[in-house]
Amino acid sequence: MAGERTQIEGRNPVREALRAGTKLDRLVLAKGSERSLQDIVALAEAAGIPLEWKEREWLDKKSRTRAHQGVIGWREPVGYVELPDLLEKARASSRPPLLVILDGIQDPHNLGSVLRTAEAVGAHGIVIPKRRAVGLTATVAKVSVGAVEYVPVAQVTNLARAISDIKEAGLWVVGADMDGEVVHFEADLTGPLALVIGGEGKGLARLTKEKCDLTVRLPMYGRINSLNAAVAAAVLLYEAIRQRTSHRGT
Repeated sequence: MAGERTQIEGRNPVREALRAGTKLDRLVLAKGSERSLQDIVALAEAAGIPLEWKEREWLDKKSRTRAHQGVIGWREPVGYVELPDLLEKARASSRPPLLVILDGIQDPHNLGSVLRTAEAVGAHGIVIPKRRAVGLTATVAKVSVGAVEYVPVAQVTNLARAISDIKEAGLWVVGADMDGEVVHFEADLTGPLALVIGGEGKGLARLTKEKCDLTVRLPMYGRINSLNAAVAAAVLLYEAIRQRTSHRGT
């Protein structure tokens, strides 16, 4: 895949990239951090990845996240998957398909957090639009704490068309909306499912909302009437897992 190389910063993101078998073509570590980076050094050496030791000031200048923790790696750009391949993999799983669709998320911290939660619950992948939305940046990789190496991301040109394809594949599409039809724990989230989370501030676009099979709202008892997008995604993902676990036990 052509393009700018992906920069991975921080101990956990670099460690998980190495554990996932990601081939880093360059790994720079801060001098004086030899002891605290022993496990990363061992993983890199086992994979045949050359190590460079430089002064911390050098890493400070190269860092994009300002939180490199003494280690920066470079790799080929993180690849996106095609939506049909993502759906095929989800359907082949032993568990009901579980996807997250992000409608215009622009904050890399939100995308990174969603990736982290999606990996934690075993979601099969994430779908994002190409325009007016953040992609897989260095900050996203950092915030995901390595989850970007494990959770497939499909980047689509037309989100509405993608939702139609997901529905045709047999998934129930449920969108989070402050005026949702039912409270989230009243919705059946046990079957093949795609959860749709809107962008910061604007929420779900009109066309996206119209494409959903159902919209759900999260109970809000305080004075603030909305949640951070990543928090909303986490609440819904874990409610889906709770229902699926309870459903299997009955």
